[in-house]
Amino acid sequence: MKAVFLSLCLTALISCKNTESQKETPMTETQNTEHTSFYIGTYTDGDSQGIYKASLEADGTFTKPVLAAEVANPSFLAFNDAKDILLSVTEREQGKIGTFKVAGDTLTPINEQNSGGANPCFVTINEANYVLVANYTGGNVGLLKLNEQDGSLSELLDVEQHEGQGTTDRQEGPHAHSAWFLPDGSGIVSADLGTNQLWFSKINTQTNKLEPAEPQKLDLPEGAGPRHLVFHPSNGFIYVLNELDNTVAQIGKENERYSVKTVTSILPEDFDAFSKAADIHISKDGKFIYASNRGHDSIAILEVTEDGSLTLIANEPTKGKDPRNFQLTPDEKFVIVANQNSNNLVSYTRDPESGLMTYASEITAPTPVCILFE
Repeated sequence: MKAVFLSLCLTALISCKNTESQKETPMTETQNTEHTSFYIGTYTDGDSQGIYKASLEADGTFTKPVLAAEVANPSFLAFNDAKDILLSVTEREQGKIGTFKVAGDTLTPINEQNSGGANPCFVTINEANYVLVANYTGGNVGLLKLNEQDGSLSELLDVEQHEGQGTTDRQEGPHAHSAWFLPDGSGIVSADLGTNQLWFSKINTQTNKLEPAEPQKLDLPEGAGPRHLVFHPSNGFIYVLNELDNTVAQIGKENERYSVKTVTSILPEDFDAFSKAADIHISKDGKFIYASNRGHDSIAILEVTEDGSLTLIANEPTKGKDPRNFQLTPDEKFVIVANQNSNNLVSYTRDPESGLMTYASEITAPTPVCILFE
């Protein structure tokens, strides 16, 4: 009996020790509960009420999107450098740009100003808190400034009005689609789908006005329709996504002048139906560029070669209709795609070596058109 009692005690001690060891063991990858939060810009002509917030879990699944702020047509979003102020366009005939204080899962409105033109579709901000807004129908770029103390926007400081037209039905006049601060701090470049050009300018910080650079404009191939762009982290090239002809143009600079180096299709060779491009992103290592096709409904995956030119290596189906905006997660392990006209978000795992994407999960979301990670 004594032997049995000692045996039971020993078993109990071992059991307790094992339990303590399990508590001290770090969580495995499958047990990891970390998630990545993001905001969703939408169009509110259907079920959407404004800006939503959701999270991507460690396994690639989504939490249900919840309403963070009621806003009309918040089709593009941006953060200030501290990520405590969110900026949103109101894409309507009377264009507006508003700011919100980030407070947990909600956004508290701060103020709203005129964007300088009709149907603003893009907003960005730099470290000096200058704000650029691209007004699509207005065909211009508005300049404002964020008050760092209270997060409010100044009144409109200046407007760069574009002029000209291209050769297609969508290019009857200027349609500014995006505006970007050059990485070296030397100025601004905006993509105008209507004039079929890149426009270059600078901010005069003494007068808070936009001034044309020299040269001011770069023509893209006829009928291209420049929409968005990315800057390579090391090779100095700009890669411009052209909406109308579904291509990416490699832009180089020599002797202070820009020129088109190469143009690469983002559609398979055997595809001849209608499609239009929407968004473009580049991996942090500069090895891969991704671009969305609406019509073909895919994410094109392109490899950056040694000379900076691109090679299309795959088109991953988006499992939804009209992929508008998409984003790589901050750690670049996943890609989230916003399918505007099938009302869903789709996640993919991303292989950093091959650049390829593999379907992970999806969830319903009302008319999603922009993804912004915290």
